[in-house]
Amino acid sequence: MKLIIRDDAESASEYVARYIIKRINDFAPTPERLFILGLPTGSSPEKIYKYLVEAYKNDDISFANVVTFNMDEYVDLAEDHPESYHSFMYKHFFAHVNVKPENVHLLNGNAPDLLVECAEYERKIREAGGIELFLGGIGPDGHIAFNEPGSSLRSRTRVATLAEDTIRANSRFFDNDISQVPRQALSVGVGTVMDAREVVLIVTGHNKAVALQKVVEGSVSQMWTASCLQMHENAVIACDDAATDEMLVKNVRYFKSIERVEVEQIERKGRATVAAISEDSRSNQWRGALKKLQVDTNGANKKTHKAENGELTPDSMHGRLVDSAIAMDDIEKMEDGMKLTNMGSRVNTIEM
Repeated sequence: MKLIIRDDAESASEYVARYIIKRINDFAPTPERLFILGLPTGSSPEKIYKYLVEAYKNDDISFANVVTFNMDEYVDLAEDHPESYHSFMYKHFFAHVNVKPENVHLLNGNAPDLLVECAEYERKIREAGGIELFLGGIGPDGHIAFNEPGSSLRSRTRVATLAEDTIRANSRFFDNDISQVPRQALSVGVGTVMDAREVVLIVTGHNKAVALQKVVEGSVSQMWTASCLQMHENAVIACDDAATDEMLVKNVRYFKSIERVEVEQIERKGRATVAAISEDSRSNQWRGALKKLQVDTNGANKKTHKAENGELTPDSMHGRLVDSAIAMDDIEKMEDGMKLTNMGSRVNTIEM
């Protein structure tokens, strides 16, 4: 598990949005190879959706080849109700980007058979190839999706009964009237989330500090269902400073140092790449300069000749020696008792 800590909720949300954008762009989805994205609702991801919409409008990301599966939906709440998760997603995200309607999947809390609806949802996820990246948040009691404390860590998409704490927390969306909050919801299971190839959580605010401490520093427990991410090989939690208030200071420092080291490594690699390119460029320039100065040693011109300025133009070594006295074939002996071959490169002692 990797913990990314930012100063405030805004910068933590921006980090997650940029992370998702990079993952999708690096994946380079096509109609034949779609990117499967799991999405949450609630107040935590609102800022993330804002950044994703801005990125789409700036042509930094396209959702044309992205398939979405949402985490949950209330039971017996009309889809067009302003607090349904259908309404939330279209208000904050779907209505503002180019995701195709046929690629959007949300649980139907008004289905005639809720058990069949849940089973079909799991089947659709499998047929899509599984979730590539599941974005999520956690509740004050450490639940992920609507997997309340006590939920099985192997649970699949099902009908979930909401805990009293969750009902109270969500009452702020229903004019603080607890009686208006649905008591049940359809939710992907903990096992469904864990099947995703990557999970990214956004956790912000002091009210999530205890939950984050249990999820990161505590043991894996069904009483804090998001703690299951300790066992996920590719999980990232982005949080703000306020959410770390209950964590040990040494652990906060440790997670910050991990990111700092990673950033330094990336910067070093970048500098090394630039240096290598620069060195290669200088090497090519050097080779080009040498090529211009290269002397013809192929014997194309066997004799020296004078340039217009009267200077001798360098030719091959053979060309400069062929007419000289020491290169003549009929010279057998020299005064110093030495015989030179064609280029004077082989020297032999001969009898006088």
